Amino acid sequence: MPHLKKLARQIFHETLAAIDIPATMQRKMWRKGTVLTCGDTRIDLRDFEKLRVVAIGKAAHAMVEGLAQVLTPFVRMEGVVSGPTAARRRLAGMRYFVGGHPVPNAESWKAAEAILALLKKCDGKTLVFFLLSGGASALVELPLDPAQTLEDVQKLHRALVTCGAPIEAINTVRKHFSAVKGGRLAAAAHNATKLTLAVSDVPAGYETALASGPTLPDPTTVADAKRIVAEYSLYDRFPPALQDWLDTRTMPETPKADAAAFRTAHFFLLLGMDDLFHPAHHAAEAKGFITCCDNSTDDWPVEKAAEYLLEQLEGLRKTHAGQRVALIADGEVSSPVTGNGIGGRNAAFVLASVEKIAERKIAVLSAGTDGIDGNSPAAGAVADGESLARARSMGLEPTEAFRRSDAFSFFSKLGDTVVTGPTGNNLRDLRILLAEP
Repeated sequence: MPHLKKLARQIFHETLAAIDIPATMQRKMWRKGTVLTCGDTRIDLRDFEKLRVVAIGKAAHAMVEGLAQVLTPFVRMEGVVSGPTAARRRLAGMRYFVGGHPVPNAESWKAAEAILALLKKCDGKTLVFFLLSGGASALVELPLDPAQTLEDVQKLHRALVTCGAPIEAINTVRKHFSAVKGGRLAAAAHNATKLTLAVSDVPAGYETALASGPTLPDPTTVADAKRIVAEYSLYDRFPPALQDWLDTRTMPETPKADAAAFRTAHFFLLLGMDDLFHPAHHAAEAKGFITCCDNSTDDWPVEKAAEYLLEQLEGLRKTHAGQRVALIADGEVSSPVTGNGIGGRNAAFVLASVEKIAERKIAVLSAGTDGIDGNSPAAGAVADGESLARARSMGLEPTEAFRRSDAFSFFSKLGDTVVTGPTGNNLRDLRILLAEP
């Protein structure tokens, strides 16, 4: 069965290669003379006196490089970049920050201030490119309430990412506490023409959750934010300054669809769910697997998602008796932290599968396309039908590791972590389930 684990790794790495961001930008955007085309949007660069770029997220560096390749040599870019790592190559005219993730740091705060200062100078003759990808919610942050400190903001983010709420709920709260989320960056460049290019790690149709929607009208309300705070018992976990703001101030609404700032705003999805599914599906079929894709487990509890997807895989195997089958799934499962171990939702998904696939000709891989899984140095993990016996022979028990939120340590001892390092991309998590007759 180790060969199934190897095949799962190959499918994952081939998928990563297929979603290269600069290459995608060259394919999906094109410039003829001074006219730039992105989907249905056509922009003549001669109509603008200034061009500004705001790139935030785990894919920020790759997106800036890709945009530069599309525009060069016609125009020199100027703007702000905030990513989770330092840029390997800095472009002239760009200011770079290394923000914190999943909790903002001082650079996240400075990046937000630099972006707002940049946008304040944008007028009707300015074209602003917003390059957004996952992770931006923490990589750029500034509170609406000037009395709040960086430590207050950090406590807010820690409370949100550990409360067990789905990402849309977390971002709803973030939007209403932040000066740079929920459409507020678009509002800051009120008169400028704005083009948002997105690499999405959120479900299709929920693009306002990407990076907490800094350039899109916000469909959520103050009432939604307060309901989520109550539902997940967040108030008591907030710092005193934030509690005081909630108790004594009127929380302002985020910009809505009728705001004038959105009349000159355009949005283009550069990479999304289909861009992840297609190369993974192709890679699996090229290796002889009858392959199906499933995106129904988004935000499901990790154990429920593992059980469901393994049932789907078994159904495929019965339908195609005697043949190799594969199930490809994407999205983010819910895996609340219950211990002080090392790991993330991807390794936790595989850990939840270990006992279920014991002694079966099945391999399960789950990994983040950003190369990061929770607080671990891995992207995820892979297991097969021999993993349980191997683990127990080493004194490892999957249920105990799961309870401690220590999935990375478990798979590290087995040699079954998936380590890529930060990929410079961030679509969604990818799960690859393989079975043989």
